[in-house]
Amino acid sequence: MLNKVPEVTFYFWVIKVLCTTVGETASDNLSDNVGLGLTNTTYITGSVLLVVLFFQFRLRRYVPSVYWLAVVLISIVGTQITDNLSDNAGVSLVTTTSVFSVVLALVFAAWYASERTLSIHTIYTTRREAFYWLAVLFTFALGTAAGDLIAERLSLGYWKSALIFAGAIGIVFFAHLRLGLNAVLAFWIAYILTRPLGASIGDYLSQPKADGGRGLGTTTTSIVFLSTILVVVVFLTVTRRDRIEEEPRPIADYDGSLIPRVLVIANKTAATPSLVEAVRERAAAGPAEFVLLVPNPDHLAFDRVSHGSPEGEHLLAESLPVLEMAAASKVEGRVAASPNAYDDIVEELDARRYHEIILETVPAHVSHWLHVDLAQRLSHLGYPLRTVAATH
Repeated sequence: MLNKVPEVTFYFWVIKVLCTTVGETASDNLSDNVGLGLTNTTYITGSVLLVVLFFQFRLRRYVPSVYWLAVVLISIVGTQITDNLSDNAGVSLVTTTSVFSVVLALVFAAWYASERTLSIHTIYTTRREAFYWLAVLFTFALGTAAGDLIAERLSLGYWKSALIFAGAIGIVFFAHLRLGLNAVLAFWIAYILTRPLGASIGDYLSQPKADGGRGLGTTTTSIVFLSTILVVVVFLTVTRRDRIEEEPRPIADYDGSLIPRVLVIANKTAATPSLVEAVRERAAAGPAEFVLLVPNPDHLAFDRVSHGSPEGEHLLAESLPVLEMAAASKVEGRVAASPNAYDDIVEELDARRYHEIILETVPAHVSHWLHVDLAQRLSHLGYPLRTVAATH
């Protein structure tokens, strides 16, 4: 699959805030004005959400209309989960905020333990997409609970609450830009904060003037914001400005006068006999230039890269002479910087022209860097791929 989520641009945050506003106003409109009640509204919107997610998971790439429809619906359902617990079940906002904080932390922990990354730039497997949407659901539920708790305890009013949450997002952005706050951590904190920001904006516009709002009503506010979302989504569909990846990378062409370049991807050990033999066979088949990529053996938190790895450099120094003997030519090499194999490989493929890939694979439990589905994902990039099992 190509990446299933949009690039984080200005448009992303605009639609996200609009969706959170609709999550607040549409939920109130369906349960109160339409008369469905909170429980029935939850059942209906939850069912529609499951249908939309079914189609979202079946897609092989990011489609703006389906993706953002899912976000709108999940914002409504996330709001209703909290509202049902607090209004119907009598659970305090302190409890719901605490519980959803723990649940969201557990989702992130399971996601990272499984995938070694929480970045939304790597949502190209079904498992990662499942973790992503689960995290999104609980960010909306937590944002609703925390936002209502702050508004209830501080009694600030709608527009003041909106300014506070907007200021908090601004602080997160400054911390990322100037203080080195991890990009993935900054993204998810801001993602949570947009929920109470959008809810405050929605309440300010929809609630009666006597209660501190502008009196537009939930119906009008929902229609205005849904229409705005539709316009922006159509714009992004046409311009494709929020696509992380356009198409699978094609096989590089060469006219025979150029020597093909082969990317060799090793395991966390020095070059094994199977990898050496694969390089020897490729060199015997015709002229080729080989480049060796070895993983960074160090444990890295989140998506933080590390440009210094003594152990990795040691493995590289041991492997290069052996592979040079097999290739009967000089072999370049470098140590990967991030904890994610696919990201490092794509970065190398983007950096210069390659024609083939030789991948050494191992069982998933042996190496987090070489994921069990890595070979399948690399095959979609369009390069001739040979996989060899690691042997010692």
